[in-house]
Amino acid sequence: MPSQSATSKRSISFGLRPTLAWTAILGLVGFSALCLLAHAGGLLRLAYPAGAFGVGVFLYLRYPILYLGFTWWVAFLSPLVRRLVDYQSGWVDPSPILLAPFLVMMITALTLVRNLPRSLRTGGLPLILSIMGVVYGFLVGLLQQSPVSATVALLNWLAPILLGFHLFINWRDYPRYRQNMQRVFVWGGLVTGAYGVLQYLVAPQWDRFWLVNTGLVAFGTPEPLGMRVFSTMNSPGPFATVMMAGLLLLFSSQSPLRFPAVGVGYLAFLLSLVRSAWLSWVVGVLTFIPALKPKLQMRLVVTVLVMAVCVIPIANLEPFASAIATRLQTFSNTQNDVSYNERMAGYSEILGKALSEISGEGLGFVLQNGSIGSNDSGVLSIFFSLGWFGTIPYIGGVMLLFFSLFQSSVGRSDAFMSAPGRLV
Repeated sequence: MPSQSATSKRSISFGLRPTLAWTAILGLVGFSALCLLAHAGGLLRLAYPAGAFGVGVFLYLRYPILYLGFTWWVAFLSPLVRRLVDYQSGWVDPSPILLAPFLVMMITALTLVRNLPRSLRTGGLPLILSIMGVVYGFLVGLLQQSPVSATVALLNWLAPILLGFHLFINWRDYPRYRQNMQRVFVWGGLVTGAYGVLQYLVAPQWDRFWLVNTGLVAFGTPEPLGMRVFSTMNSPGPFATVMMAGLLLLFSSQSPLRFPAVGVGYLAFLLSLVRSAWLSWVVGVLTFIPALKPKLQMRLVVTVLVMAVCVIPIANLEPFASAIATRLQTFSNTQNDVSYNERMAGYSEILGKALSEISGEGLGFVLQNGSIGSNDSGVLSIFFSLGWFGTIPYIGGVMLLFFSLFQSSVGRSDAFMSAPGRLV
């Protein structure tokens, strides 16, 4: 029979184990909250990314599964921390706080250093090719752009690839990583979705302050019912992309929290008004179903129907229905869609220039051409930043990953494994 002290310890831990790891995580959360409550948010501009990096190193070395979850949450929440700090302590752009997710992800460079030779013999070539393309773009950027802009862009390009390489090397721990990611995206969908709906209805002051200072009129107006939802993230595009991935991964979840996460997640996803993400979700679902065994297909169809019953009535209520319906109508009537027409004109003008880049302009290069910049399109950004010399290995690595993913038959019996394949 367990002693009273042991029972007390279990009750105090609230199930947050291992205790040392959660002490580090909650220490960062508590310090950040105290700074904001004491109106000393300015301290977080350097302390937050430094603290996140320190906690990330500790978790990477001691608790690698929790390190992955911590990385996701830092990416989800850092833009919101930045807005809270700026609202308290004044507008700063660029903000050092936004470096936190990349610094935490870049810790996995240690995995690359320790496993590079072995990875070439065990299927890591696609990721190595993509890394080579990015490193080439960085070297060109050091020569043709400012070192600071090239370095910041390197973090943006390289960090996600290194995280993917880290997961590839640790494939033997896949069941534990799967469980962690399922839990993270259930809670992430619930938290970011709920905040996104609140953002649309209330328009918190820090979000209004950020929108006014950025001057991004494409994100809506700084007032309730006027914003395109970007939730805790930095713009509607990244939020919609993350939410799309989370909503697809929810199909494989068995958590009871998946139903409230679906309700607020899909509503916030629709209120982001990001049409490309909507279409990507549809394509993901249509390709997801045939990739599964018949038993899992039936379960997925039932899940989709239940989700539709939960979401459609809410999306058809005001004040949500008018904004969503207006955006949906642009799929069939593009002539009156000013944003769409301006972007198409910009793409047709810039595409030829992008394809003519042989050596590229290097990481850190941003082209502005009226309503469109090179960073508004992933394809344009790749060609301008990497040129053909960097694009060929980068895209080559992505395509090799794509083909290897669909050649595997394991995903037919594993809904979680099949879902990310629809996101490639």
